[in-house]
Amino acid sequence: MSESKYGKYIVTQLKLPQSAQQEAPDPEKYRERILYLDKEVVEGAFYVSSGWYLKASDIKQAEAHTHDFDEVVAFFGTNPEDPLDLCGEIEFWLGGEIHTIKNSCLIFVPKGLSHCPYWIRRVDRPIVHFSTAPYGTYIQNASEPQ
Repeated sequence: MSESKYGKYIVTQLKLPQSAQQEAPDPEKYRERILYLDKEVVEGAFYVSSGWYLKASDIKQAEAHTHDFDEVVAFFGTNPEDPLDLCGEIEFWLGGEIHTIKNSCLIFVPKGLSHCPYWIRRVDRPIVHFSTAPYGTYIQNASEPQ
C-alpha cells in the first residue's frame, strides 16, 4: 500500500510473523495460504488466517487442541450459483465428535473446547478457509483426543 496514515492497516501480501511456523512448499499443491494477520503483522490486530483448498488430501490438517480464547473456523464453497454448496467434503472433529461438512459454514469454537483434527476429503471447486479469534497471537494448547 502507499505510504499514508492508515495504509498500514491494509494487508495485501502474505506476511507471516516470526512466531508462526514456516511451512515447507507443498509439492502436491492441495492448499495455499492467502493472507495472515496478527499483532506481529499489524500492531494491535487480532488473529486471522486465510487460505484455500484446491484438492483433497489425506494429510491431517491439525492436531486436536484447545485455546484460551474463542475461535471461528470457516469453510466456503466457490460456486456462485449456490454459495452454500461447499463444493467438497470436510471431516472436522469438534469435542471428540466427527462432523462431515458438505455446506459452507462458520464453526464457533468456545475457548477450552477441543477441536481438530480435520481432513479435506473431497474438493470439486476450491474451498476458501479462514479462522479468526479476538486474540493478538495464535496459540494452541495440546489436547488429548476425546
